[in-house]
Amino acid sequence: MTLKDFFEGDKFAKLAGAELIEVGEGYARAKMEVGDEHLNGGGVCQGGALFTLADLAFAAAVNSHGTLTFNTSSNIVFVRSANKGTIYAEAREVVNHHRMPYGEVKVTDAEGNLLAIFTSSAYRKQGTFIEFDKPECPCR
Repeated sequence: MTLKDFFEGDKFAKLAGAELIEVGEGYARAKMEVGDEHLNGGGVCQGGALFTLADLAFAAAVNSHGTLTFNTSSNIVFVRSANKGTIYAEAREVVNHHRMPYGEVKVTDAEGNLLAIFTSSAYRKQGTFIEFDKPECPCR
């Protein structure tokens, strides 16, 4: 099983249309196709959809070391609205602490325009491991 396979079990992210496309040690990239179902009353992508995409990428990045890790605190700043089309989230683990890692995710549209910045800390549950094949390269 790969880490991408493991996150196929994230039913909420899958239902929202979020998909991991690249995973490496301390790194992940995800995408979402924004459709009508993602739009809010103002006609732009719901902030919760951007958060879900960023959270999936963050989770993959911090779980890439094989110890089950859960988000403990997140902050998202929306800098530009998203419309229909493909959006991406690129997560990097900034601090690889054995108990409390910290990461940053940049959410962009297909043209590379920054839509949101997501920062988060997490907790590594000691003694709880994820069995997956490690990627051959960091894919950065």
